[in-house]
Amino acid sequence: MLDLLITHATLPDGRTNVSIAVQDGRIVEVTEGLAAPAHETLDAGGLLVSPPFVDAHFHMDSTLSYGQPRVNESGTLLEGIALWGELKPHLTHDAIVQRALAYCDCAVARGLLAVRSHVDTSHPDLLPVQALLDVKQRVAPYLDLQLVAFPQDGVLRTPGGLRNLQRALDMGVDVVGGIPHFERTYAQGTESVKLLCELAADRGKRVDMHCDESDDPHSRHVETLAFETQRLGLHGRVTGSHLTSMHSMDNYYVSKLIPLMAEAQLGVVANPLINITLQGRHDTYPKRRGMTRVPELMAAGLTVAFGHDCVLDPWYSGGSGDMLEAAHMGMHIGQMTSQAAMRQCFDAVTTHPAKLLGLEGYGLVPGAHADFVLLHARNPAEAIRLRATRLAVYRRGKKLAGSPAPVAALHLAGRPTGVDFLAG
Repeated sequence: MLDLLITHATLPDGRTNVSIAVQDGRIVEVTEGLAAPAHETLDAGGLLVSPPFVDAHFHMDSTLSYGQPRVNESGTLLEGIALWGELKPHLTHDAIVQRALAYCDCAVARGLLAVRSHVDTSHPDLLPVQALLDVKQRVAPYLDLQLVAFPQDGVLRTPGGLRNLQRALDMGVDVVGGIPHFERTYAQGTESVKLLCELAADRGKRVDMHCDESDDPHSRHVETLAFETQRLGLHGRVTGSHLTSMHSMDNYYVSKLIPLMAEAQLGVVANPLINITLQGRHDTYPKRRGMTRVPELMAAGLTVAFGHDCVLDPWYSGGSGDMLEAAHMGMHIGQMTSQAAMRQCFDAVTTHPAKLLGLEGYGLVPGAHADFVLLHARNPAEAIRLRATRLAVYRRGKKLAGSPAPVAALHLAGRPTGVDFLAG
């Protein structure tokens, strides 16, 4: 007898009336119209069943700290970094852990079951690293938390910055990070990319680097990142996050740059909610949108994901842990409104970030982990449009969370008594 059988599901690829059979925490069959005895049966009623959402770029050490010690009045990236610097002396292990755990609760409720979080390694005591390693262990039964050693203040700009990052890796942090555009000079930024990629190659680690998070079209460290990826044979293991300067670069240079990135099989993470908020702050009008060239990068064959980046922290006064919110914003900024493009936006918060994180057993295929989300939507475009309610969230075949369908009562003469927001 099966542990779980989901029936009448619609999948993101468009298949309908699909059954998903689960045994011992794994998917054992995905086929149309399967009928079999099971301890638990869930009738999806034609609604969308998706693999879980994945956030390829987040900062869990600072999440839910908004207003501490003050608010970012300018709304700029640099004031956010300065604010984080003011807050760091007052951080405690327990405060970071409790904020992170609270965020993970919200994430699970929204079907977000894997997060790559950057963790600041700039301070010698590595307090944020210790705290998030604790969180990683505590949430492991229900959420995959992958940590990036992130030298927020610059790995060369900070005294002992490289050694601090190495210590973080020794402690168990998974991925090598960097922030070349925040080093003191362009030359130091270039040097930091080389050093950090070499470190990752020596240790067999992936790389995820904050890169060119700027409106400056001359911030071109992603070119160096692509070169070092090629030189060191790190193809498919390196991600450039933000890349907002590409939005301001001239088209001729980008026509050279994107093929170089594709040759290196560079991963890309855009953070639509943050990019549209932080970038263009020095513009009057017209104002730049700031998000990197997502449709063009996808067309070139690169794996592009959307990240949430921040929730209620020194850089962002909003956020909800809802990856469909990031997809919704990305769709609008990138003008990705065709049916195919909206499907790409859905992939950018599911399958694409899963690939960048190297998640094992991800997807709705036999042999994969029985991790999935039942959404109050009938297809990916509708899920993005409605930021669809998560009716049920499963991990390893066990239900972790669920919300009732969003049905509103109406009191209108001659009209229905309620609406469930699924049009047509």
